[in-house]
Amino acid sequence: MNIGRVMRSQICIATILCLTLLPGCELVADKIKPPVDHLALGNPSKARVVLANTDNYLMQKPQFVLSYNRTKGIPNWVSWQLNQTWLGDVERRNNFRADQSLPPTWDKVDSRDYSRSGYDRGHMTPSGDRTNTEVNNSATFVMTNIVPQAPDNNRGPWVDLENYCRDLVDQGKELYIIAGGYGDQTAIANGKVIPPRNLWKIIVVMDETDIGADGISPNTQVIAVDMPNKQGIKAREWQQFKVTIDSLEKKTGYDFLSSVSTPIQNILENRIDP
Repeated sequence: MNIGRVMRSQICIATILCLTLLPGCELVADKIKPPVDHLALGNPSKARVVLANTDNYLMQKPQFVLSYNRTKGIPNWVSWQLNQTWLGDVERRNNFRADQSLPPTWDKVDSRDYSRSGYDRGHMTPSGDRTNTEVNNSATFVMTNIVPQAPDNNRGPWVDLENYCRDLVDQGKELYIIAGGYGDQTAIANGKVIPPRNLWKIIVVMDETDIGADGISPNTQVIAVDMPNKQGIKAREWQQFKVTIDSLEKKTGYDFLSSVSTPIQNILENRIDP
């Protein structure tokens, strides 16, 4: 007798009985929370984990997902989920460093490449959005999550918007956020890094009971901003930079909210948050 085969058969039968005769088993399974999907609302540039996609290379991390541009040395966009589970009391790690998970043969941007450039090392997924553990906070300091950001942008309306997002979370909301840049400015680091001319961000505001794209309705709050990446705007309020998602799609060539039904997309993408 093949004892292994008998045991496998018994396990299979027990599983079938559990699923068909004992509804309690199904209830337990329904309560298991699926892994975080930072791309629940779509992959706007159709980035893939393919070495030939040097300027649209998909990188999936537990803390966020991004499309990396090897030519520019920065992310095209970074996408992440934000709710109470990501927030805590961990102090900012400040350990900026090259991302060693990039393909081995690629040049890796280092923190020193921003030295004396006139730019801040600007987070896309903010350090403040990952304060539940030291590991998660540290993850935001890899240079694939960083772009050259004008100090007046980074320390002015951009950080104010980041704080507003966390205020929404404190009110019980769950956010899906994607941020990036478009346009080119003069390269830094001997041509290794190209700063974006503008920085944009899209924030989908949901209740914590909503699940991904299925929880979005025509009444869902969506905030989109388009900010010039330059000096002289520190005192301006982030609300002054509100735009439609449709305008960002035209400037970036990306397809945002692609997981959402087309009729709802059409409503949300042509509306400026009041």
